[in-house]
This record gives sequence, structure tokens and C-alpha cells, in this order.
Amino acid sequence: QLQVVESGGGLVQPGGSLRLSCTASGFTLDLYSIAWFRQAPGKEREGVSCISAMGTSTNYVDSVKGRFTISRDNAKNTVYLEMNSLKPEDTGVYYCAAERVWVELMCRMVDHDMNYWGQGTLVTVSS
Repeated sequence: QLQVVESGGGLVQPGGSLRLSCTASGFTLDLYSIAWFRQAPGKEREGVSCISAMGTSTNYVDSVKGRFTISRDNAKNTVYLEMNSLKPEDTGVYYCAAERVWVELMCRMVDHDMNYWGQGTLVTVSS
């Protein structure tokens, strides 16, 4: 079965840190650009960060720049999202999504172009 699975969510206090992981099974992740999306309660899903297939390109939504870092270890078939200085507005369900690519280009956070989605992991930032 071809899928991506997120892990690492949980409850953290404001200012704290979490590291999310996105692991692929059934396919080779190095052929895919990966994006993280999140959906806060009552809000639309938004792109948070992305990384190209070989890791040469990354991008972040303005609200997380300087606080979140995306990285990947293709040998482990895993992409990470390191989240620091977390704020209550970072609360939401975080989804990992994979987009098949054939050349190494800038990554994108276009949800309707994603080929695989994970089930999501809940991040709650609260005191």
C-alpha cells in the first residue's frame, strides 16, 4: 500500500518545540517533493512548508519563517518538520503530502497537485 504517515504531534506549551516526521511506505520518497499543510479549527487548510525531492529547495509560509525547519533523509524515506518557539496559533492538524516530480525544481505547496496524503497528526499549543 502506497502511503505517507505522520507522527510526532502532541500537546506542547507556548515557546516549546516538536518535531514531526513523515515516512513513506510502498514508494521511494526521493522521487517526490514533500509539503506540510495544517488545518486549524474552523479554518481552511494552508501550506506550511515544502522541500524538493533532493532537498535543494525549501519554502515556508511567512508565519513560520525563522521558527520551523524542514529537512529530509531520503535514506530513511522520511521528511521532518522541526517546530520551535511554538505559538497557540500553530495549533492544528498537520498533514504531510507528496507530489511526484521528474526534475529537481522549486518545491510547491499546491494541495490539489499532491499525489499522496497522510492521515494527519494533531499539534496543540496551549498552556
